[in-house]
Amino acid sequence: MRIVVNGQQAFGADVLKALLDRGEDVVAVYCAPDKGGGPPDPLAEAAREAGLEVRQPESFETEEAAAELAGLEPDLMVMAFVILKVPEAVLNVPTHGTIQYHPSLLPRHRGPSAINWAIIQGDEKAGLAIFWPDDGLDTGPVLMTKEVEVTPDDTLGSLYFDKLFPLGIEAMVESIDLVREGRAPKIAQVEEDATYESWCRREDVEIDWSRPVRDVHNLIRGADPRPGAWTTIDGEEVGILGAERIDDDPGVEPGQVVAVEGERLVVAADGGAIAVGAVRADGEKTAAGDWARAAGLRAGARLGGDARKAA
Repeated sequence: MRIVVNGQQAFGADVLKALLDRGEDVVAVYCAPDKGGGPPDPLAEAAREAGLEVRQPESFETEEAAAELAGLEPDLMVMAFVILKVPEAVLNVPTHGTIQYHPSLLPRHRGPSAINWAIIQGDEKAGLAIFWPDDGLDTGPVLMTKEVEVTPDDTLGSLYFDKLFPLGIEAMVESIDLVREGRAPKIAQVEEDATYESWCRREDVEIDWSRPVRDVHNLIRGADPRPGAWTTIDGEEVGILGAERIDDDPGVEPGQVVAVEGERLVVAADGGAIAVGAVRADGEKTAAGDWARAAGLRAGARLGGDARKAA
């Protein structure tokens, strides 16, 4: 099959490398436009190193985009981490259409920050879908899904890079074989089961220490490392990373510092406490205990409020 790869970043690059390693006929690579002054996108770089044609349109929503793709005579387009909207007029150009990776168990968690929200909302299972995109947002029929466990220690970073990233490459390769063999299903998504969340942004991840400790823990993990959960001390923002949940109620008000011990800063939440392993302050990531001591914090200080030290 003549395959076009459309994507960007490390995931797109590794999908391309996996296809080339197994001898697939990749005829061109579409990639996001270069950012002025920045390094080349990893997918574009990998494609050029392999001697492949790289196309970087500003938009796919033109008649020219469909015509240019048709000129490649593709059998399948593989979309690996695509940000630009690709309309059906382009998706349907290849003989067998287009398949796309999405890091959730569709139809749950449609949208651009699916992994963040899966952890923040306390899902115990996560996963990925390879689906046939259409003009909706993550609404097309599903080719396959693969499920993984979300452990209490998982963060956005670990769930993606350790689990959904490598599993996604395997699933994409497996899906291409099914398309080639004429055995790739198109399973309609059940709209009644669908959820959608937009980008997980900074304003979504300010910590409310009065929430149940489980919710606070999930918020911190789901935003680690990006966009990064945060709180305030005397009006100054501090990023919170590397959280461990403690279910024993410390008997103090939520948001109060329970202890500064070693590299950890222990902060009360409703029904328990959070042992913070690291903070991001003034642009630097620092062990939470070291930062707290340098800032003069001690037991009784309040995060998310106005008092730096205990009265």
